[in-house]
Amino acid sequence: MRVSRISFVLASLLISCAPAQEQPILLKVSTLLDGKGRVRHNTSIVVEGGKIVKIGPSTGVTFDLTGLTVMPGLIDTHVHIASHFGPDGKLATREDSQTSAMGYAMENAYADLMAGITTLQSVGSPIDRDVRDAINRGVLPGPRVLTSLRQITDTRLTPEQIREAIRQLKTDGADLIKIFASKNFRDGGAQTLSDEQIMAACGEARAQGLRTLVHVYSSHAIMTASQAGCTSIEHGTLIGDEALQFLSAHGTYFDPNIGVVAQNYVLNKARFIGVGGFTEESLKGTETRLIPASLEMFKRALATKGLKIVFGTDAVAGAHGHNVEELIYRVEKGGQTPQAAIVSGTSLSAESMSMGDKIGSLAPGMEADIIAVDGDPSADITALRRVVFVMRAGKVYKAPSAADGRKSKK
Repeated sequence: MRVSRISFVLASLLISCAPAQEQPILLKVSTLLDGKGRVRHNTSIVVEGGKIVKIGPSTGVTFDLTGLTVMPGLIDTHVHIASHFGPDGKLATREDSQTSAMGYAMENAYADLMAGITTLQSVGSPIDRDVRDAINRGVLPGPRVLTSLRQITDTRLTPEQIREAIRQLKTDGADLIKIFASKNFRDGGAQTLSDEQIMAACGEARAQGLRTLVHVYSSHAIMTASQAGCTSIEHGTLIGDEALQFLSAHGTYFDPNIGVVAQNYVLNKARFIGVGGFTEESLKGTETRLIPASLEMFKRALATKGLKIVFGTDAVAGAHGHNVEELIYRVEKGGQTPQAAIVSGTSLSAESMSMGDKIGSLAPGMEADIIAVDGDPSADITALRRVVFVMRAGKVYKAPSAADGRKSKK
């Protein structure tokens, strides 16, 4: 359910007006998942200056999280926070008011944060920069945001023009580069950028110190992108086993997006049909062809030794706040183990963003991005739906109430 504007504004004001948490914060923990596959019991986490300074026995309790499972904040490597339904209930393609567009984007960011997403990559809209900067200033609550600002899509660009476009994106403040190298699955998924264009894009991004996410479906284009040093392959529904092994051998990250975006299109099909190329026929194909094909592909990806599968949802309008359904689907339908899914959504995704030394795991010196869920997701992955505590960079945005039997002590 989309967060209402009134709830969002009230929550924003309450949090942004709260006094800064400058004193050390102590979290009492009975079960801790560190994001790298290890479990600790009956310990404490001490947070100061936005970072974890100690994990171990300590005195005093600021937040009693016993009875919950504490873990790193989740990292969604592929979302579209500007995507939303307009006042008419249909997918909005453009807002006349940038203030309104900013409001919708912040609603989505807030919904993601409350669902345990403490870092996300939004790949497609210039307004993402404004959202990122507002959150970074501490003006409004939200996850840490990284953005591509725009996308490389124009097949008419020469390799040199692509290089120039990437240099301009860096100047404009992009954190990463998003490249469209193929048509969408519903249009057949054929390669659209030439091998030379892909090589130019990923090569220039590397030269500029930027990572690259590549929207691509066919095996040939996928292997070209991997060989070019692109960071992550997005979607890849039509990938063959040879290409999966190629990704593994080259250390390229793979983000299949199988459990949220397509299902969201089907669930909200009346709100998409007639906008942006969505038709009754194309969405029927999404349900009958794309979803089964993606699941079959994911099972083959899981069986590919050494393949780095990260957590990304491609969340658009209607999907924000439901990000964890991707991990739940991967476990319940795809056969991934819960612990592997959790690692995928934390430390492995952080590694793919070159941020593994800052986020994605719980250890001294790491950013204090910490969530707690009701239940044990390493045994029952659906516990990720029950996020009751959210801390990002040492600031608490959500905490159990006294009614939950876990009183906060200050």
